[in-house]
Amino acid sequence: MSGGNTHEAAAAADRFAAAHAALKADSSVQFTMPPAPQPPPPPQWLIDFGHWIGRMLRPIGRFFHWIGSFMPDAPYARIFLWTVLAVAAVLLLWLVYQRLRHGEWRLPRRRTARTAAVETVDEGWVPDAAPVRAWLREADALAEQGRFDEAVHHLLFRSIEDIAKRRPRLVRPALTSRELAAADAIPGPARDLFASIARLVERSLFGGRPVDAGDWASARGAYADFTLPGTWRA
Repeated sequence: MSGGNTHEAAAAADRFAAAHAALKADSSVQFTMPPAPQPPPPPQWLIDFGHWIGRMLRPIGRFFHWIGSFMPDAPYARIFLWTVLAVAAVLLLWLVYQRLRHGEWRLPRRRTARTAAVETVDEGWVPDAAPVRAWLREADALAEQGRFDEAVHHLLFRSIEDIAKRRPRLVRPALTSRELAAADAIPGPARDLFASIARLVERSLFGGRPVDAGDWASARGAYADFTLPGTWRA
């Protein structure tokens, strides 16, 4: 390398060093980032709540640890046993739900064609016209005497008989009208009509509110719609 080239390279290096020093001396240029601010600590109530949850869950953790201590060390066996326990817990919750809703212990079951045939009478069933008219005449006679409470109660009994013919396994002596009104085995429109009659009777018997002529007319119309085949096919 010639002496001229060496001199030019040294001069370029000096200029670069001077420019770098000037850049570092410029306070408007930031070369370092300040540390990120610390996040604010969680509120004390949240910390206390977390500690309380931990204390509440500690016995559950010990319980699961105790159950796990009886299981073999094989991972697949443990997965299988935990799955069996989870299914058993879900089944227990289902039984409790059925007990609270229907008043009896019921196992979940797949609805087959045979089950449907046993539980549901042919949807073409229509109540005999003559008995229906006789029931309505008796109820109308009570209503004409101003005994609207008894007249509506009369229709409720007849409605329960109709449900028993359409759903033979649904109506049981221990079942209340409120439970019948919530039964999934009854189609929604029929269930709503039956519930409207049952509410009037319940209000009269337990709420101390007498049934008037307007209530009677509403209940009579509800029963007339309740007996229609289309209401049960919805």
